[in-house]
Amino acid sequence: MAVFVALCAFLMTLVGGWTAQRVTDRRHLVLGLAGGLMLGVVGLDLLPEALRAAGDEVFGVPAALLLFVAGFLLAHLVERTLAHRQASHGGDEAHDHRAPEVGLTAAAAMVGHSAMDGVAIGAAFQVGGGMGAAVALAVIAHDFADGFNTYTITSLYGNDRRKALTMLFADAAAPVVGAASTAYVSIPESLLGGYLGLFGGVLLYLAAAEILPEAHHEHPARSTLLFTVAGALFIWLVVGLAG
Repeated sequence: MAVFVALCAFLMTLVGGWTAQRVTDRRHLVLGLAGGLMLGVVGLDLLPEALRAAGDEVFGVPAALLLFVAGFLLAHLVERTLAHRQASHGGDEAHDHRAPEVGLTAAAAMVGHSAMDGVAIGAAFQVGGGMGAAVALAVIAHDFADGFNTYTITSLYGNDRRKALTMLFADAAAPVVGAASTAYVSIPESLLGGYLGLFGGVLLYLAAAEILPEAHHEHPARSTLLFTVAGALFIWLVVGLAG
């Protein structure tokens, strides 16, 4: 049953990526929506789950929050390092601080997150059918956002369509692999919580420092802001229905 649900997540991820690909003539709206979806996923889904799973404190601060800050700083460090290396080679690339490697790294993190979604589905069905159904609803609904964001992030950083589609298909397949793995492997909850905290920090950096500024720089319209709010509200709706 868990693998069947993961296959539904596979299809929903592809639908999200297809949507991001088809609306390139409204790129500012795509980026605005992606930023809102990412903000909602981080604040309303990843962080609460990370705090619940990795509840231990380190010097008075929850470990998940420390890893969240570490993820944010790591994303900033990686981007600045790659941008500096790119600028040092001169040429036209020096005028664009976006390194394709950043997009691929972020997309790879999305793939890892989707694999953890599959693990969550499998573990939930091991607990019981009701728990499995609730987790499945949340995963399938927000995998649309995952597919949308994976394609958008990869292409935003200058990667070609082939690479963006490759990362999209990897992201779509990840929940199936994760769900199948639960028949053989059990991941400690604290380790899963730490990963979610770290990934949340990376995702928030990309949304706040890259995607949203780019959306408003290209087309500073009220509609862009509305799409950002709509993205965050959509994730809130998904979390509420799954709760």
